[in-house]
Amino acid sequence: MNPLQAFRSQLGKLRRLAQPYFLPVEDTSGWQFLLLIVALLAVVVGSTLLLLTAAVAISGALIPELQGRFLPGVPQQVAAIWASPVGVVVMVLFALGLGCFGVLRGKLRQGRWLPWVLMGVITLLILVINGINVGISYIARNVDNTLVAYQADQFWQVVAIYAFCLVLALPIRALQSYLIPKLGLLWRAWLSGRLLNRYLDNRAYYVLNPNDESAEEIDNPDQRISQDAASFTSTSLSVSVEIVSALLTFVSFILVLWTISTKLALWLLAYSLAGTAVIVFASRKLVALNYDQLRLEADFRYGLVHIRDNAESIAFYRGEQQEGREAERRLGGAIRNYNKLIVWEALISVIQRSYDYFSRFLPWLVIAPIYFAKEVDFGVFGQASIAFSQVLFSVSYIVNNIDRLAAFSASISRLEGFQGKVEAIGQGGAAALQAAVAEGCSESLLVSHVDLVPPQGGRRLIHDLSLEVAPHQRVLVVGPSGCGKTSFLRLVSGLWPAAAGTVQRPPQSELLFIPQKPYMILGSLREQLCYPLDPQRFSDQHLRSVLEEVRLSELVQRYPDFDIKQDWPRLLSLGEQQRLAFARLLLNSPRFVVLDEATSALDVGTEKHLYQLLVQREMAFVSVGHRPTLTSFHDTVLELDGLGAWKLHPAASYTFNAGA
Repeated sequence: MNPLQAFRSQLGKLRRLAQPYFLPVEDTSGWQFLLLIVALLAVVVGSTLLLLTAAVAISGALIPELQGRFLPGVPQQVAAIWASPVGVVVMVLFALGLGCFGVLRGKLRQGRWLPWVLMGVITLLILVINGINVGISYIARNVDNTLVAYQADQFWQVVAIYAFCLVLALPIRALQSYLIPKLGLLWRAWLSGRLLNRYLDNRAYYVLNPNDESAEEIDNPDQRISQDAASFTSTSLSVSVEIVSALLTFVSFILVLWTISTKLALWLLAYSLAGTAVIVFASRKLVALNYDQLRLEADFRYGLVHIRDNAESIAFYRGEQQEGREAERRLGGAIRNYNKLIVWEALISVIQRSYDYFSRFLPWLVIAPIYFAKEVDFGVFGQASIAFSQVLFSVSYIVNNIDRLAAFSASISRLEGFQGKVEAIGQGGAAALQAAVAEGCSESLLVSHVDLVPPQGGRRLIHDLSLEVAPHQRVLVVGPSGCGKTSFLRLVSGLWPAAAGTVQRPPQSELLFIPQKPYMILGSLREQLCYPLDPQRFSDQHLRSVLEEVRLSELVQRYPDFDIKQDWPRLLSLGEQQRLAFARLLLNSPRFVVLDEATSALDVGTEKHLYQLLVQREMAFVSVGHRPTLTSFHDTVLELDGLGAWKLHPAASYTFNAGA
């Protein structure tokens, strides 16, 4: 991909990330979004002219003597603008800009008008600050001239004007410093929420495989939703504001510079374009290195989190050395990549400093001959230096921020790649959902001529299976290790699709899956028990009763307050977690239950008691287990061999063999 194609690709990714917050993407083209941006600038410029005119008129009417002192020449400049075609053009563009927002007002609902208002205010503040800076360049010129001419009275008058400009600029800068991060915060909340919803919709979090380092998948989705989204929104706004400021600065000060020396303005443009071309060519490697650095740092952090989450198991195994080697391997990858990064950043820094140092000579080389020829006054030196530095800074924006832009480009690729992936999964999930709806729900769990193949594997575990689990019926799934027992449960629960055949399931609210290691949420004991239902549906007495039913009455004694929050996976044994999962099952009261060795950590007596609770509530269930005692709670045994074959046996006459 050539540089132009890469640039267009990045712009496309940026639009897909940025536009939805400001304007819906579904029924809006990119040209409409660009049109609104241009319309916003037209509205801001027109508003600035109107506000300046009003300020001049009010100050002239109320304090004319101060106007002449602190705004020298400003009323005349404003009058000249209105007397020329410029004023008419600005007002026409202002009206057209308002018209664009009026035409598209229907698409700026659900709070989308707020970011446009904030962006307009921020741009207005930038324009005002830019106007003050242009005025300060003339003030600096007058200061130098009064000093050379030994005009003390005029010097102090000019200093007073300069002080007035500073006092005027300070609150504007403060307001701008507040509004930019505030808008970034609002944007981040919206974008992170949007990505999080898409991540959780249609089980995208389940489909993604973030931990396989060799797979070309989305790594570390947690970092992309949290850190990358925050970095993208804040950097996008700061870069946008800086670009707008650079453009306004360029337009304003190039006019000042042009009035001083056309030759200096042309030299500046040529110098800045050449420097920008060199720095862009030299920094192309930075984008790839920054992208890799974000990924490697996230992998290292994930390894440390893994150690924290499994601290007890590691301590039992005394696996500190192995964990240390793995953490050092991940750290080493980040260090090696960062070592390459700092080499390239040092090279870019040398080019940037050389560019900056040589730029300081240009104004002297051009202005000195015309000054010695007495064509300009001494103050032109100071004004030319200020104007030159401002224009150079604006046209050298890429040169001065290339490392930051490279990191920003990498974050765009990571975040847009994640967004595109979860949206693609969402569309596929929606299609699968429509297919499932087309198959229809059933009062029974009906498997018809199904082939089962894992989504990322080619091995067929089950071939042409037909099975019905009617209400109040119980099926036990057995077979050797690796034959596909848990995979079959994933199929009937809807996590995996069938490679062939159809599966009709009860409604989702009537089917619940209980794994061997129960899921413990981050929350209170009340939320733990009621998950995924609303915890307010159940009283404390109801929760105590359920815990006693599953023989966890001692848990109530240890934690009488159901709103207490603890590290439950660490505090509760696996047996306690499995009994808590059964309490959760009783509270949810589904008609169908899928149990994947859900009592493996319990004694036979407790297992018998829990299964009897399910039988008493007339629940239908499909179980995976290895204990011969389980057959007494089931009607049918489904035996798998792992090669595709299967058999159905009456549970009463089934005998476990050594391989089951």
